[in-house]
Amino acid sequence: MFKSWVRWPLTLLLVAASMMTMAAEKLPKLVLSGPFAGVSNPLIHMVETGALKEFADVVEFKPWNGADQLKLMALGKGNFQADFIAMPSNVAANLYNRGVDLKLMNISVWGILWMVSRDDSLKTLADFKGKEIAMPFRGDMPDILFEQLVKAEGLDPKKDFKLRYTPHPLDAMQLLIMRRVDHALLPEPAISMALRKTKSFPISVIAPDLYRSVDLQAEWGRVFKRKAQVPEAGMTAMPSVLDNPALLERFNEAYAESMQWCLDNPKAAGEMVAKHIALLAPEAVADSIEITKFDVVPALQAKAELEFFYRQLMQNLPDLVGGKLPDNGFYYTP
Repeated sequence: MFKSWVRWPLTLLLVAASMMTMAAEKLPKLVLSGPFAGVSNPLIHMVETGALKEFADVVEFKPWNGADQLKLMALGKGNFQADFIAMPSNVAANLYNRGVDLKLMNISVWGILWMVSRDDSLKTLADFKGKEIAMPFRGDMPDILFEQLVKAEGLDPKKDFKLRYTPHPLDAMQLLIMRRVDHALLPEPAISMALRKTKSFPISVIAPDLYRSVDLQAEWGRVFKRKAQVPEAGMTAMPSVLDNPALLERFNEAYAESMQWCLDNPKAAGEMVAKHIALLAPEAVADSIEITKFDVVPALQAKAELEFFYRQLMQNLPDLVGGKLPDNGFYYTP
């Protein structure tokens, strides 16, 4: 009996010590980062709803603007560092193969790129041969996907098209709106913003100024005889959080929950996103949520689609994924 009485307060002390250790492990801050695009919508909702409050005193969203800033940030050389970063799938593979200790958590964006044109007769990418096209993010996802598709159809992206590169999708959008180009390859929500600004959306009584033209995801499915989807972007966990399995698991759950909320509430999501990203109009964000192909797929489940995509890139531009397929350590496993 005496021994049992001694063990009881000792157990209480151990429990108290364990609780103190857990409290001490709560981070002062978590930074979630992503571009001005739909992949970031759930991150903003997670901040607004306190989805990760048990893991950090402060959770904030900071957008990255452009491929160069993203890569510097991921390498710890940017103006700020982030714990979870939304990025194109090929950039994640490239960074991992070049030694960055990150994990791909999920793929959530499977269809975000369309051609936008003043000519509604253009139905395939081959129809744009010889035409000037505004192209954002040289050497990154829009440019990459366009190049793979036109090469697969026997066209030369440099010789058969006049590509006018811009640093950001909103710059390409402005060229369209100002009538300085007639065609652009754009991601959402830049497309919805352009259609809204020119009163091309919703369809009006008069002929709209701009048309949503070729769906690049549909082209991918047609050319490669696959589903009309491309594993374009998802979430990565950076070295600062890789030793916290509970946080990683909760992040993936919360991201999927927040994505579903955005899909179920596009108008409210548009208003929420516009509060955090002043460049985006709430109505355009809502439009983009309804048109973009979102599906939060855990990284390991998306592996087959990712490897097919990476192999296509490696045939022409192996440096885009770091010269090889990433090994299993790249994929987050709960």
